[in-house]
Amino acid sequence: MVNYHAHTFRCRHATGAEEKYLERAIENGVTHFGFSDHAPFVFPDGYESTFRVPMNLRFEYMETLGKLREKFKEKIHVFIGFEMEYLPDYFDEMLKTVNEAGAEYLILGQHFLGNEHPEMFRVSQGSDDESLLAAYIDQVIEGMETGVFSYLAHPDMFHFTGDEKLLESYDRKLCRAAVRLGLPLEINLLGIRSQRCYPRESFWRIAAEEGVEVVIGFDAHERRAAYDEKSIAVAMELIERYGLKYNPYPTLIDPRTKQPRDMKYDGIDSTKKA
Repeated sequence: MVNYHAHTFRCRHATGAEEKYLERAIENGVTHFGFSDHAPFVFPDGYESTFRVPMNLRFEYMETLGKLREKFKEKIHVFIGFEMEYLPDYFDEMLKTVNEAGAEYLILGQHFLGNEHPEMFRVSQGSDDESLLAAYIDQVIEGMETGVFSYLAHPDMFHFTGDEKLLESYDRKLCRAAVRLGLPLEINLLGIRSQRCYPRESFWRIAAEEGVEVVIGFDAHERRAAYDEKSIAVAMELIERYGLKYNPYPTLIDPRTKQPRDMKYDGIDSTKKA
């Protein structure tokens, strides 16, 4: 009944009005809903990614969702954040940008290697190159270590087509880092809905063995996905099959202070629950 991964039309690959997302969530008993559209950023050479909230709409994004929060405050708790890449050369500037916009939380969603531009290697495109897999794992862990993210979205997104035993060793490295840092990993429902290369069962088997804390993220890009019962059932079956350490009440981290937000889940103190 809690989701902190949802997008808006501003990223240009999601559709529908945010209000409709909230109505869908409320109809199905969701109590806490977070919008985390792709964080705005303009690269030094002027390039602006076409899948992010445009820089000129970042304040409008916060303002619009803030008004909806007020409108629906008796029915659902709304939080406003961003899904953000960890781009080593630009991280400080990206963090400054989202903090100035007023981000209440961030989730780490690593879709690219390196600094994204101009390299543009998308990790879901598939590769059997161990050096690329190693770079992805190291970059994600470095991002996790910044302490500003509430959880890691789709941690099994890298589509590695090489040796499975090799992949397992890197999966384990990532999971152990998550445990060390106390950062939850997300079972991503968009991957289930779209039958992508993730969620990957071999990853979640290892996550269970390592004692990783797990959350579920709707990754909603349309109204229907603001509560997708079939995908939720698949995710829960995966959790039960491997005995994963599921946390239905994830704690959000304030990216400014790197401290847990003071939140309540229907009378439950989430900072204690987690």
